[in-house]
Amino acid sequence: MASTQDKPGRPGLSIDGLIAELQALSQISEAEPPVVTRLVFSEADRRARAYVKGLCAAAGLAVQEDAIGNTFARWQGSEPGLAPVGTGSHIDAIPNAGLYDGCVGVLGGLEAIRVLQQLGFKPRRSIELVIFTAEEPTRFGIGCLGSRMMASVLTPDQALALRDKEGRGLEELRAGAGFTGALESVALAAGRFDKFIELHIEQGPLLEQEGIDVGLVTHIAAPASLRIVIEGEGGHAGGKLMPGRKDALVAAAELILALELTAKSTGAIDTVGTVGVCEVFPGAVNSIPSRVRLETDIRDTDRARRDRVLDALRAACTDVAARRGVTITTALVNADPPATCDPMIVAALEASAVEAGKTCKRMVSRAYHDSLFMARIAPVAMLFIPCRGGVSHRPDEYASPGWIGSGVHVLARTLARLAS
Repeated sequence: MASTQDKPGRPGLSIDGLIAELQALSQISEAEPPVVTRLVFSEADRRARAYVKGLCAAAGLAVQEDAIGNTFARWQGSEPGLAPVGTGSHIDAIPNAGLYDGCVGVLGGLEAIRVLQQLGFKPRRSIELVIFTAEEPTRFGIGCLGSRMMASVLTPDQALALRDKEGRGLEELRAGAGFTGALESVALAAGRFDKFIELHIEQGPLLEQEGIDVGLVTHIAAPASLRIVIEGEGGHAGGKLMPGRKDALVAAAELILALELTAKSTGAIDTVGTVGVCEVFPGAVNSIPSRVRLETDIRDTDRARRDRVLDALRAACTDVAARRGVTITTALVNADPPATCDPMIVAALEASAVEAGKTCKRMVSRAYHDSLFMARIAPVAMLFIPCRGGVSHRPDEYASPGWIGSGVHVLARTLARLAS
C-alpha cells in the first residue's frame, strides 16, 4: 500500500474475518441456504442492510442513506472538503443466487478500509464505501436502479412508474423498507466522487483458466433491451391446417435465430445477443400459440456496433411480420451506453498488483455493473477476481479465500494511492 510494507503477522492482513462475514451475509436469504435470494426492499434485504451497516459502524465509518436506500459509509480523510474516493457494489441477489456476486465488492471494500486503518494509513481524501440499491433487475425489471438514479439516467417520474410482478410500485416498497424523502435528492452532481473502483467476481472463466490473480477492466459492455410482442392466430392444433396458420411461436423462433445470426455476423467477440424470456399464450400442447412475448438483451463494448444489431433485429421483425401474416410490435426497454474505464485508475490498479506480487491482465467486462452508471459521475474502473468455472448467479458460485484476498490487497493499495 502507499506507505506500508506487508509483513507476516501485521494486523489486518488476514481475511478470515471477511470470509466469515460473507458466509454470515449469505445466511440472510429468502431461500434455504446455500441458495441466496434477496430482492430489494424485501425483509431479507432489510436485514442484510442492517448487518452490513453494523459492520461499517463498527469500523468507525459514518453511515448515510439516500431516499431509495443507496448507502454511503465514509472514512473521513484529513481534508474533508476534497471529493472522496469511492468503492463498493451491491448486496441484493437474484433468486437462486450465490454469495459472492456484489457482496465481495461491498464487504471486500470494507475490508480494504479496515486493512488500511489497522496499518496506520491516514487518507488525505475520504474513502467512501457505497452499497447500491437494486443492482439486480429482479424486482422492477430494470438493473442498477440505485446507480441509474444517482447518475440521473432514470428520472424520479420514471422510477415512480416502476412496478413489480405483483403491481407494487417503488413508492410503496421503499416506504415499507423505511426510505423516505424526495427522489430528486438521489441524483449526484458530477465530481461528487473523485474516483470510483468496484471490486467484483469476474462472472466468467478467463482469470481462472489463465491462472491470473486479478483482472483490470478497461471497458464495460452495456445492454440494449428490446421487448417484442408477436400476435398471430390461435386455434386447435389438429383442426387448423399448416398452409393457413399464423403461428406466433414459429414467428418468434425466426426472430430468435435472426438475433443469433446477426450478433455472430459482426465479427467481434464482444457482440452478444440473447433472448432470455419467451412467454407463449395460451401455453397448451394442443393449441396453436396466438401470442408470444420475447425479451432480448444485446450487448457490446461498442455502442454503434451494438445498435446495428438492434436495428437488424427490428428489420427482421418487419420481414417476419409480412411473410407470416402476424403483427409484431417492439418497445425499447433501455439502451445504455458502454463505459470506458479511466486509464489512470487502471494504471494505479496495475501498479498496486505488481507491488503486491499479483499477476494481472487487462480485460473487458461483458456483464454490466453499477460502475457503468457511476462513470457518468466520476472516473471509474473495475477490479475482477476469478470465480470457479466462471459460474455466477447460481448457488455453486465460488471465489476462493486466496482470490478474494488478492482482490482486497490490490484494492487497498489502490485506495491508498488515490486517497493520498
